[in-house]
Amino acid sequence: MTKKILVLIAIISAAYSGASNAQSYFSRSAITFEIKNMGINTSGSIGGLLTKVRFSPANLNASTLEASAEVNTINTGNDSRDEHLRSEDFFDVVHYPKILMKSVAFKHKSGNNYTGTFILTIKDKSKQIELPFTFSEKENTVEFKGTFKINRLDFGVGGNSMVLSDEVTINIDCEGKKQETAQL
Repeated sequence: MTKKILVLIAIISAAYSGASNAQSYFSRSAITFEIKNMGINTSGSIGGLLTKVRFSPANLNASTLEASAEVNTINTGNDSRDEHLRSEDFFDVVHYPKILMKSVAFKHKSGNNYTGTFILTIKDKSKQIELPFTFSEKENTVEFKGTFKINRLDFGVGGNSMVLSDEVTINIDCEGKKQETAQL
């Protein structure tokens, strides 16, 4: 039986798995991005996120997270731009349909604040990133929020441009119910 959790968005999430082997199914999730195009902030989202999560604030060394997002779900609110982003010029979804992310380590900062070290893979190019995030629990609900930046050129997304920024900001916001399972 697979241990993947199907959620409704795109690139990264975290859930809770403590000593009781809890697992979360996100009922609300959003992965959005922002980049400057001709000096104007342009935003969008990516959906189709699958995750395999084992996260325990009490045992960060045993915590893991793997995620994949379907790049063909990219949506900037402009059909022409979205098709261009799916093309060989940018994400080349025919050859590279998924963005992948796998945890390497987690660190507790303070309170509900953590930092995760991940290997992010876009178009078969992998790079280690740091993702600061908050993780909170209220009764039977868990919430994960984080923001990080990447250089799109590090992953071969588009080429050098006088009008398009190299830096992309990615925001993740997920919430769901903690559910008990026999095994993760």
